[in-house]
Amino acid sequence: MNEELTRRLRAAAEAHQPDRARILARVERGMSGAPVRHRESSGARPWPRIALASLAAAGTLAVGGFAVAAIVQSPPARPDVSATPVAPAAPSVPSAPSVPSGTPRPTPSTPSAPATGRPTTPDRSSPTGPSPSASGAAGSARPGNAHVQDGPLSSAGSLGTNSNSFWAQSNITLKSTQPLTALTVELRITQTGGVQNTGNWRTLPAEDFTVTVQNEGGAVVYRWILKPGRTVPAGQHVFAGQYNHAAGTREVEHDGYRVDAGGPRGALSVWGGFTPAR
Repeated sequence: MNEELTRRLRAAAEAHQPDRARILARVERGMSGAPVRHRESSGARPWPRIALASLAAAGTLAVGGFAVAAIVQSPPARPDVSATPVAPAAPSVPSAPSVPSGTPRPTPSTPSAPATGRPTTPDRSSPTGPSPSASGAAGSARPGNAHVQDGPLSSAGSLGTNSNSFWAQSNITLKSTQPLTALTVELRITQTGGVQNTGNWRTLPAEDFTVTVQNEGGAVVYRWILKPGRTVPAGQHVFAGQYNHAAGTREVEHDGYRVDAGGPRGALSVWGGFTPAR
């Protein structure tokens, strides 16, 4: 066949519209085995007309066969799609950040150990005269462990006879047979309730001493310090501290005094407690 015949057969095949219902009916009758009824004409057809009809039917079948063969040989184009389905990509999981080699890793901090050292005790020594010893600190002296005599220097402590149920005066009496070039007198009144300074005095000139009164370690502390270049003459001298206190008789067993002095014989120290007023 040439190209022209092929083109015409393809066009005839595309234009052909078969009777689908009729074809299906014939197929069903063929499968069921029912005899096909043919309409017989009342009269016998002449042979030439039958031959022409047979040739026409054969031509029609041939054209239909060529059209079907052309359609089968040239299937419609398909989209260019890969037959193998592509699986969806799994979600990526973020990886841990890389740490450069040699970089120290953080470690949990631990509380530092407490310091084992002991606090230092401030130096409360007098600017002039010897430093008081621990055994003879003012306030620790009792009548049984008092040290009231040291060479030419002697001392005594007493509660003034003018003391009452709300107010008191503690007296320190010093006796020296030699002049003193350095002197520090310390009086400690234990805070037993309501203790408050109301004044102080001494029998020596006021301008010769530096006087301080302050609260220290649960006590009201009076200090008289001889100024540099001054001298305490030999003789008897009194130092007194005055204060309010809680109602009742003043308990003096927790009060004390200390005296540090310097003279021709060197350093001198005395300390003791107080005797109740009589």
